[in-house]
Amino acid sequence: MTPWSRLSWDIVELILSYLPLRSVVVAGAVCKQWRAVIADPGFAVRAATSLPRRPWFFLYGQNNVVLRKNQAFGFDPDAGEWIALPPSPSVLHVDCFAGAGGFFFATTSATRFCYAPLLRGPWRETSPLFFSRCNPLVGVFSADGGRRHFIVVGGARFIGGLVDIEDPLAVEIYDPASNSWELCPPLPPDFRTGNSSQWLSAALLGGRFFFVFGIYSCSVAAFDLSRRAWTGVQTLRPPGVLFCFLLACNDRLILAGLCNAPDGPPCFALWAVDHTTMDFAEIAVMPRDLLSCLFDTDDDDNKFASLKCVGLDGRVYVFNEDHHKAYPACVCEISEDSSAGVAEAASGLNLSCSWRKVPPLPSPVDRFHKVIAFCSPVPVNSVLGGGVDREL
Repeated sequence: MTPWSRLSWDIVELILSYLPLRSVVVAGAVCKQWRAVIADPGFAVRAATSLPRRPWFFLYGQNNVVLRKNQAFGFDPDAGEWIALPPSPSVLHVDCFAGAGGFFFATTSATRFCYAPLLRGPWRETSPLFFSRCNPLVGVFSADGGRRHFIVVGGARFIGGLVDIEDPLAVEIYDPASNSWELCPPLPPDFRTGNSSQWLSAALLGGRFFFVFGIYSCSVAAFDLSRRAWTGVQTLRPPGVLFCFLLACNDRLILAGLCNAPDGPPCFALWAVDHTTMDFAEIAVMPRDLLSCLFDTDDDDNKFASLKCVGLDGRVYVFNEDHHKAYPACVCEISEDSSAGVAEAASGLNLSCSWRKVPPLPSPVDRFHKVIAFCSPVPVNSVLGGGVDREL
């Protein structure tokens, strides 16, 4: 008998539960015993609790001319590798594509909204939205009883095939259990000039507040998911900032953006934000050699326009959405110093940041007219089995 064959079922299950998610899938093809362990419904529960799994970085490229050139990729930080995701026929003709909270989202016509667990179908279509959308902000939160709900905020509205610039900035919440939408108070009028995800970023904090932030205007407001009400609009603009993105990092907000440096070319910096007072403190600056590796031009007036940023739970990804280097990216890992004092923790000065390059996308990589990126956890159930119903 080999050493593995002498191990009990519980020990094998425990060992396999510590593998990165992709390795778990591969291990299921090694032998009948491992396949039986991984296929057991209890294994997904064990794997979800044994090892804290970091959220994945997803990049979806759209080609407006040749739909078969649409591509999707997912970066597994636990394995340090990209995977090319197979295209889904049900979402080839999409008006917009997004992801959050363990789900892909897509709109395929004026009011059709679809969702599917990450990395695994099936796709499901919801009842019609109250308002048609293009590029809305999307979030996933737990309602009473722990069941997931989807919130859809803003997004350009189409009337007769044309974009309606007088969009009411609608906010809708979807309950999968009843397949119904709830119309909520709209975005404050301050966000009217840019009401889609191209101009806004969002951060879900503590499962209670859905923050909306203007990438260029630096206006910020929060939607209280329990009271269904918006807070007042404030301005969150560090000195010299040109544009920035708001992200959720565990129980705090992080602002990440490009700003003018007093002693040189623009730099990319991170700030910790107190969500109660909107006070901020700089915590990191991307090394210049990493920032320069995202570009191959000396045209300082235009080269930074394609810089984008997404992040979640202590990982901030900065990438170039232009094709010239096949969409290169860097990542900053944020960790907390447990020995820091209360004052340092409140200001964000207890945070340490480590920067590095992300491996290149797996070839071949086509040229895209539009790139959508997001960070999301990948629930073990969505990969090993269970489908939509178990995810909700």
